[in-house]
Amino acid sequence: MRYPETKPPVFTLTAGPVDAYPEVLRALGTTVLYDYDPAFQAFFEDLTLKAQEALGCDLPPLILQGEPVLALEAAAASLIAKEDVVLNLASGVYGKGFGYWAARYARKVEEIEVPYDTAIDPEQVRDFLSSHPEVRIVCVCNHDTPSGTLNDIDAIGAVVAEAGALLIVDAVSSWGGMPTSPDSSQAGIYVTGPNKCLGCPPALSLVAVSEAAWAKIEANPDAPFASMLSFTDWKNAWKKTEPFPFTPSVAELNGLSAALDRYLDEGPEQVWARHALTARICREGIKAMGLELWAASEDIASPTATAVKMPTGIDAGVVLGEARARYGVSMSAGRAETLGKLIRIGHMGPTAQPGYALLAVGAMGGALKALGADVDVAAGLAAAQATWDAEIDA
Repeated sequence: MRYPETKPPVFTLTAGPVDAYPEVLRALGTTVLYDYDPAFQAFFEDLTLKAQEALGCDLPPLILQGEPVLALEAAAASLIAKEDVVLNLASGVYGKGFGYWAARYARKVEEIEVPYDTAIDPEQVRDFLSSHPEVRIVCVCNHDTPSGTLNDIDAIGAVVAEAGALLIVDAVSSWGGMPTSPDSSQAGIYVTGPNKCLGCPPALSLVAVSEAAWAKIEANPDAPFASMLSFTDWKNAWKKTEPFPFTPSVAELNGLSAALDRYLDEGPEQVWARHALTARICREGIKAMGLELWAASEDIASPTATAVKMPTGIDAGVVLGEARARYGVSMSAGRAETLGKLIRIGHMGPTAQPGYALLAVGAMGGALKALGADVDVAAGLAAAQATWDAEIDA
């Protein structure tokens, strides 16, 4: 039996969008209130404060009504002024991409770019800022998802703060799945969303803005207002006494509330441990099959997605199609420079469970073997199972 492309996959193990938690799906089907009803206004205020607790930020975060690409572009538009010099840190496709947004608003964009299987060295950032004191804003992607690699945003954030600059962090596919926060990274703007590790559909963004960043935004004559890209329009909308700049996404906000409840009830440390264990099981299985991780060092491999290098002569797209057709398992391709070269297995939200790591190892290995690759699927599954059992018995 093969699974047709015209039907949904049985298992979605992608790097996003991810499958939603059952609690979120139930919440999406609850009553859609009028946005000016006092009950909804009180709900939105409580939701914002709950998001603040989860994020661990000093000020109430923004909940923007669009998936995080909206928030990332809005961060560039709101913070960067025409006279600003910006340093963009590019260790992958998404980090590189932010530089194009920055260039729309800045006087000049400088860049540190490294191979897309490595990470940014904080000391290189320190040296650059020391010789370029005109840089006022630094941009970095925490987990560059198309490569499955991590940048140490806490170390980078300390260097940026020391230089008196502001840091924009893309934490879209890291926050909620590992220990990272606006506070620990000393971020001026910290962008994430509930559509990855919180197990929500892609519809909203969460943005923590520091006092220093707010001061710069409010002094920026080029910052947008009355716009989808405006931070200032939403700054006080969390208060039940204040109006919304436009109609909020009521159903998705219901889902976000359920996701935050689940995250806080399980406990962030337990959630992070579950993501890390699932990734470790998956990586051990992948290596035991005879495959290589994309990351040059396992130290920078993300706990929320495992990127696997394809054997020479085998296109990732063909493997993805075979895994879906044979086993009903959907995984993610690379993007831009990594397209065709790797496959990404997502460990986010509901799929950050050890059993899904075994499923991913089996599906990828089985597809590769069917396509003629020299892989030892049994060894991969055995190693993955042994890693899981070792954790249970520890």
